[in-house]
Amino acid sequence: MNFEYRFTKRSLHTPLYINQYHFESVETLEVSLHRNNVTGRGEASGVFYLGDDPQQMEAQLLSIQNQINTNLNRDNLQKLLPPGGARNALDCALWDLECKSRGESIWQKLQLPPKQLNTVFTIGISDASTMATQALEASQFQQLKIKLDQQDPIGKLSAIHQARPDAEMILDINQGWSEAQLLEYLPQLAPLGVVLLEQPLARGEDALLASLKRDIPIAADESCLDLADYHEIKSRYDVINIKLDKCGGLSEGLAIARQAKTDGKQLMVGNMIGSSLAMAPGYVIGQYCRFIDLDGPLLLTEDYPNPINISGNGQCTLPEQSLWG
Repeated sequence: MNFEYRFTKRSLHTPLYINQYHFESVETLEVSLHRNNVTGRGEASGVFYLGDDPQQMEAQLLSIQNQINTNLNRDNLQKLLPPGGARNALDCALWDLECKSRGESIWQKLQLPPKQLNTVFTIGISDASTMATQALEASQFQQLKIKLDQQDPIGKLSAIHQARPDAEMILDINQGWSEAQLLEYLPQLAPLGVVLLEQPLARGEDALLASLKRDIPIAADESCLDLADYHEIKSRYDVINIKLDKCGGLSEGLAIARQAKTDGKQLMVGNMIGSSLAMAPGYVIGQYCRFIDLDGPLLLTEDYPNPINISGNGQCTLPEQSLWG
C-alpha cells in the first residue's frame, strides 16, 4: 500500500468566535491510501486545544510511514498512534479503501440502513444584536448551536430567543463557565429554548455534574475525547459529543457510540470544521445521534469535490461514494 498526504487551508466566510479562541481559516490534513489501483481518503483538522496542529499530525504520519506502506490496518493503527487528527485521517482512509476495494458502500459494510440527517447551524460569539440577526437569517434551521462564554450569556440568549422563538437551541460554552455561573444560569435556559447545554465546565473540573439536578441534558465535549475518557465521565453527562478528530477515527467513534447507547446515553456528532470529506464518516456516527452538528462545510468558502449538499433547512444529503465510503 502506498500513501500520500497534503494540507489544505480553507478560509471561513466570517470569523468564528468561541470561548477563548477564534477561527478565520482551517488547515486540514488529507490522507490518500493507494492499493491495487484503488484509493481511499480521509480528512482531519486535528484538535486545536490539545496542540494537535498540522505539524504534529505530519510528524505522527511520518513516524509510522514504514508501517503504512507495509501492513497497516484499522486494528494495528489504534496501537500505532494516539487519538487525534493523524489517526483519524488514516482510519477514515482505511474504511474508504476497504469499501471501494470490495465494491460496497459503508452502509452495506456496517449493515446499517442510512437515514438522512439534519444539521444544526452554528452562531459564534458576538454582541446580542448580531447574534439575534444571524439567528433570524438562519430561519429555516430548526436547531441552532449557540456559542457563548461568560459575557452576558443570558442577555444574548434572550435576544436570540426573541428573534427565533421557534428554534431549538444547543448552547455550547466550550468550558467557559464556573460552577457558580452554571448554578446561576442553568434554571434560566429551558424557558429560552435551550434543549442541550454542552460542556459548561472545564475538563477535569466537572465532578459537580454527577449529582447536579437539571431540567435539560448536559453534553460532554472536551471532557470526552475517546473511549477511555467516556468510562471516566459517563456518570456526569447525559449526552456524549463524538468528534472523530478527538477520538482518532471512525473505528473508535463507533465503539464510543455503541457503548454509550448500551448505557442509555444520548449522542451528538460534532466536527472540528472541515470539508465534506471530513463530514462523511461523521455522517455514519450521526445515525446513532439525537443531535447533529455537521455544518462545517457551511462555514467554509470552498468545499471538497462531490460534497454533501446541505439545504437551507439543514437537511444533509447522503455522502456519495465518490466522496467517501
